[in-house]
Amino acid sequence: MQVAFARLRLHHFGFIARNLVICKARRIRNPAMASGEVSEDSLKQVLVGRYGVLYVKPKPVTEGPKIVDLRSDTVTKPTEEMRVAMFEAEVGDDVFGDDPTVRALEKKASEILNKEAALYVPSGTMGNLLSVMTHCPGHGDEVLLGDRSHISLYEQGGVAQLGGVHPRTIKNLPDGTLDLDDLRRKILPEDQHFTVSRLICVENTHNEMGGRVIRPEFMEKVAEIAREKNLKIHVDGARIFNAATALGLPVAKLVERADTVSICLSKGLGAPIGSVVAGSSEFIKKARRLRKALGGGMRQVGVIAAPAIIALEEMSKNLQKDHDNAKRLAQGLVTMKDLGIEVDVSSVETNIVRFDLVRDDLTTEELVEKLDSPEEGGERQVLVKMCALSSQTIRAVTYHQVDAADIDLTIEKLKRLLQK
Repeated sequence: MQVAFARLRLHHFGFIARNLVICKARRIRNPAMASGEVSEDSLKQVLVGRYGVLYVKPKPVTEGPKIVDLRSDTVTKPTEEMRVAMFEAEVGDDVFGDDPTVRALEKKASEILNKEAALYVPSGTMGNLLSVMTHCPGHGDEVLLGDRSHISLYEQGGVAQLGGVHPRTIKNLPDGTLDLDDLRRKILPEDQHFTVSRLICVENTHNEMGGRVIRPEFMEKVAEIAREKNLKIHVDGARIFNAATALGLPVAKLVERADTVSICLSKGLGAPIGSVVAGSSEFIKKARRLRKALGGGMRQVGVIAAPAIIALEEMSKNLQKDHDNAKRLAQGLVTMKDLGIEVDVSSVETNIVRFDLVRDDLTTEELVEKLDSPEEGGERQVLVKMCALSSQTIRAVTYHQVDAADIDLTIEKLKRLLQK
């Protein structure tokens, strides 16, 4: 084989491929991609095979501190298989419906969720906003949602700000469910003085309640109320694959009573960008139109839809490890009760751990800062990142690039700091 070498740096959608070597080569098919077991050598074969490009994986950076980032599962980085998929993705103009990779992603998502159709959107916030606005087309229509839901607390009140939809909050219980008595009381009768109740939103898993799982039995009760009052149901399923893993059920089972669902691909599933909304064909047609109005129409977006397909097909199978590591962390925190740490291990059902700091000499902000700062001495520093949610509560989230050894390092450093 005649080979012509040239070094270059490739910048494409924020993805920097280093040390690429261009060569002339025939197409090579690699069965390792189908098995999901992709070695560095097989990655080279895949890239040589399709584009005549030999990918040389950069050496990992070993200098500097060890960083354990537990702030969120949104900090995941794409796997090598995802990077290859991004490089090889077939693309087209998605606004025209011409991107084959996006179409494949939407078809895959609708099948997994057992809905008629699906729509790829840039973010979970947009997915929820589109869903609420599509269900509530009239200004002054009302959505009923948890008082500690993500839509209510962390999406800038977009349903009201941009959609003209009135939010009426329902009490969230500690397990993430809605107080059904409160829900019944707050569904308004038809009257010219009142807003028009249209939609009930349920969050699964429930972020603010520590990743709690919403079970099908609860959804049945919500569906009964919705049918009685002629309301629709939307599930904010940003982490619903975690819920399905925890329950050992197909994800479709958790949303079979919902009219629509939004899922996030860039949290525990590890894709770099995007969410999917699924529902009836007619609903998705309306949502697609609204997506364009909100600036969510994307063009040759197959380069990010490709890793999203891997997220659905492969990464969704690996979430139990994240749950095990979260439980491992919670069990380590239990041993620090005398040091001012309080945690309910039984509430850790998925990949989120919330714990309280009960000390007069140390605030949560100070502890989080110390965890992310170097210590005196030691051969290699360990920096641990977490989020101080309030003056009392700290959150840690596990994901596929955090392993049991990282959790042990976290526990050890936290204990050292609290003992000082």
